[in-house]
Amino acid sequence: MTSISVGWVIRRSTRASRIACGGALVLVLALFAVPLVMTANVVQQLTSLFIFLILAVMWNALAGYGGLVSVGQQAYIGFGAYGTIFLTQQGIPAYLAVALSTLAAGVLAALLSLLVLRLRGSQFAIGTWVVAEVLGLLVILDQSLGGGTGVSIRNLNTYAPNLRRAYTYWMTLGVTVILLALVFLLLRRRTGAALQAIRDDEDAAASIGVRVRPLKFTLYVLAGLGCGAAGALTLTNSLFVQPQSIFGVQYSAYMIFMVLVGGLGTFEGPIIGAVVFFVIQNQFADQGAWYLIGLGLVAAGFALFLPRGLWSLASDRLNVQFLPVGYRLVSPELPSRRRTKK
Repeated sequence: MTSISVGWVIRRSTRASRIACGGALVLVLALFAVPLVMTANVVQQLTSLFIFLILAVMWNALAGYGGLVSVGQQAYIGFGAYGTIFLTQQGIPAYLAVALSTLAAGVLAALLSLLVLRLRGSQFAIGTWVVAEVLGLLVILDQSLGGGTGVSIRNLNTYAPNLRRAYTYWMTLGVTVILLALVFLLLRRRTGAALQAIRDDEDAAASIGVRVRPLKFTLYVLAGLGCGAAGALTLTNSLFVQPQSIFGVQYSAYMIFMVLVGGLGTFEGPIIGAVVFFVIQNQFADQGAWYLIGLGLVAAGFALFLPRGLWSLASDRLNVQFLPVGYRLVSPELPSRRRTKK
């Protein structure tokens, strides 16, 4: 027994992951300079990409790590957008309204968690969808928010177009980095292993002392806050919003697609999935219903034939994790013999 265990060490990071973290920091710093050197179209497109990334990371945290398969996160996307509209109508500056509506989305998620977290499995999924539909109907009935015809955000008219795009871009990039860091830290701690235990078997996790309800509450509120931020930033990027669109279930389809394609239950997967979805949408979004059918077919294909997503192709072949949230059991005597525990 001793001869087997001697020499084996547990590592959280590798040379590749340290290089990747350094490269990510350099990339973030370079991205902050984009509005100063790139065209207006590039700035707006990258803002959309960051919003997709926020949505993918939030849904992956819920379903991939916590086992909370929600099809109603559009409730918080819509709430964030219309919360911003409501606050600007009260005279609050637009970007301050974005921050406040993001926090309000987190408060709403905390309140709704008292209801939806009592549900499990398909009941939870349907329950979250019902909540989103109810919120969408309430907005349609409120004529001060534009009713069913939609409404524009007006406070941003005081900014020059290039300045508005730059501020929106920087705010979106900052929110993306903060949310990625929060999810990374959450998963790197013991809470990450606890959440995966809840995902695999909630009752078994509770029986060994995992605090199931507080962890699910934390994860659900974080996802609600992140999706609220995505909705508010979508509004500032497009300047116009309609309830049928912002509360539409297509957002859940987009999030599921990005996570399935990238890699469910991995940290790097949603980043890859968001980039893939961004490229596909730019190329084929004008195809209407055929575009949505194509997304569904691709997602079904990945679920059937590559359930661990695109990231598994690279991580399995190269045996690397660029942003590891798990552990690696490594033998210094036999570097080629190693295995990864997620």
